[in-house]
Amino acid sequence: MKPPIRQGIYYWKCDRPAAFHGTAQGDSRRSPTELTELLRGVLARHFGRAPDALRDGGGQGNHQTFHVTVAGREYFVRLEDGPERDDYLAVESFVMDIVRARGVPTPQVIAVDASRREVPFAWQILEYVPAPDLNRHFKAGTLELPAIAEQLGRLIATWQEVPVAGFGPFAVDGAQAHSQLRGLQRSYADYFHTRFEAHLDFLVAREFLEAPMAAEIRQEVARHRPLLDLPIGCLVHKDTALWNLLGTERQILAVIDWDDCIAGDPLDDLSLFGCFHGGEALRRAFAGYAAVRPLPPNFALRFWLHLLRNMMFKAVIRVGAGYFNHDSRFFLIGADGDGAALRTQTLGRLGAALRGLRDEGDPFSL
Repeated sequence: MKPPIRQGIYYWKCDRPAAFHGTAQGDSRRSPTELTELLRGVLARHFGRAPDALRDGGGQGNHQTFHVTVAGREYFVRLEDGPERDDYLAVESFVMDIVRARGVPTPQVIAVDASRREVPFAWQILEYVPAPDLNRHFKAGTLELPAIAEQLGRLIATWQEVPVAGFGPFAVDGAQAHSQLRGLQRSYADYFHTRFEAHLDFLVAREFLEAPMAAEIRQEVARHRPLLDLPIGCLVHKDTALWNLLGTERQILAVIDWDDCIAGDPLDDLSLFGCFHGGEALRRAFAGYAAVRPLPPNFALRFWLHLLRNMMFKAVIRVGAGYFNHDSRFFLIGADGDGAALRTQTLGRLGAALRGLRDEGDPFSL
């Protein structure tokens, strides 16, 4: 039997066999015309009628996205058309149903098929949420970030109550049977170190990191190795950024894009928010979390350790996919920024995480 597609993966976008596939707009193995016609057939079979309208969804992630109107109702459709034939849409759909039942707002999954039996891609039909992602409000300067951060902290604590087994990416067979969320790795340390050396070597080889800094990262991670001895994991979204939250300037209406969810550490999602924000926003996120669920022991060190690991894989993506060549129209770059500023910010946040871990710093000083 073939091993699971996500076995040996730390983060799909940079570790998939077709590394960085889907990071460029229009990055698909099929033409837009072919994809659209195949999708029309999927929609006609599911709804029993042809769609009234089908238009580009404007996504900037791994998936091809579409806005669809059928019988006057709006839907959002995502397609996975990578060469690996990834089937994680089945896991993601299962997770969205579970967390929504616990009070986490997510779009309802109308239908999903990751089998590729009828069409050569995996597809997912979602309820359409008529709200922009929060990064648009943030770029416009209208987002009430502290209030949003506190809401996000509460939501993170809520979805961590979902029971999981194992660590790392989830096995698709359990999710397809709607039985359990079971990670593919036996220990959290194994997952944390998956492709750890490969990521560091890549960043040094591409002259993003200097060798002494890479050596210090290895040293600090090894020194804090006991923090990785988790007896049990929790559900981690693994991309808690503003573009994966839909809503208004002060309210989260939906958490989207669970495509990288794993079984992991309680501080992982909080540290992922810290990849982009610091200070008061982090203080409010931690406060929201603590209002629902107690912070674990050594939470500050765990925060820095995971911020360091997350900035490593994000740096790999940003270097490998050419993100530093973009301008302010790119979702990762601020309204007045450019690729050079993103490179400086990335290196600066990586350095801050390393110093915080080494010096046992206060997360709210970030």
